[in-house]
Amino acid sequence: MAAAADTYFVTLGMFIIDEFAFCDENGVETGKSVMPQIGGGGTYAAIGARIWLPPHDLGMIIDRGNDFPPSIQAKLSSYSSDNGMWLFRDHTDRGTTRALNSYRGDHRGFLAFILHRAVDLSELFFLFLFGMRITPRDLEGTRKARPRAMHFICSPARALEIIKEVREVDGWEPVMIFEPIPDRCIPEELPALIRALPSISVLSPNAEEALSLLSLPTDAVNKDVVEEAARQFLELGVGDGGRGCVIIRAGPLGAFVTTREKGGWWIDAFWTSEDARRIVDVTGAGNSFLGGLAAGLFETNGDVYKATFYASVSASFTIEQEGLPHLSNRPGGNSAIEIWNGDSPSRRLEELLKRHGSFA
Repeated sequence: MAAAADTYFVTLGMFIIDEFAFCDENGVETGKSVMPQIGGGGTYAAIGARIWLPPHDLGMIIDRGNDFPPSIQAKLSSYSSDNGMWLFRDHTDRGTTRALNSYRGDHRGFLAFILHRAVDLSELFFLFLFGMRITPRDLEGTRKARPRAMHFICSPARALEIIKEVREVDGWEPVMIFEPIPDRCIPEELPALIRALPSISVLSPNAEEALSLLSLPTDAVNKDVVEEAARQFLELGVGDGGRGCVIIRAGPLGAFVTTREKGGWWIDAFWTSEDARRIVDVTGAGNSFLGGLAAGLFETNGDVYKATFYASVSASFTIEQEGLPHLSNRPGGNSAIEIWNGDSPSRRLEELLKRHGSFA
């Protein structure tokens, strides 16, 4: 039997250093400059959970190359001073995985790459596809092995491989939170998703991804079509015996949460369309939402509806600036109180709950 997990939540998502280039609609450089920032879906998910839980309850593997900036190391340490949540794998023969976020007007392009010494294109392609994948096996033998909840961002076909590795560990039955990767949310992936669904505890695409997987029109996202997509995913058998949950993230519309037992509920986004000035960059919002959801499941003893309020609050801190939210400490009683972006997560949670009187 597997030993009891000391860690509650681990993400298998990647760590990436984001770089930026800005052009106008005609492709002319604008002169805007942004320093490299911490990125990667796994990082945003880890911080979404960190907003609620202490570092020792969390885990993420970071592949640290020979070019790892001290400023980024310091930023990571600000979330976990003893590095309790980070598992660093050092690579002296190559750089850290980076992504170029290229903006042409309002359109954003994305390209991930690895800085590596003297490699040809075929080797670089191999490294990107295989060398950087993080799997459940990578956790074995570490202090973050066999967490009680696990988040992964990948294609449905890749999810099947992750599920297989989990099943190979006797006695380990984590809550599995699956976030389909956007470019594989296509109808051709639906058969693989159907095979994976019985092992998935929480399935959470965003609205456009959900509709695309189900071959539904994506040109007019509204609450009715989101609810229909969620109903179809439930019918396809999310979770053991259909006891899983579907959460479709729909931006300013909020998130639709549904299970067979209790039906569907809409949970508001914390920042609405009326708060446009507070919304700076939505990059990583969905990832941090799901990290917050995992933390909420811990805090609410598995109540996925109440946990979604924690998720919405985590996303609210992520979209207030470019990059990750800022953590500081405020004196309070016998210990410091953690403050994010100058505000209290608990205060935001209470405010959001008040909007939904039935949950207060």
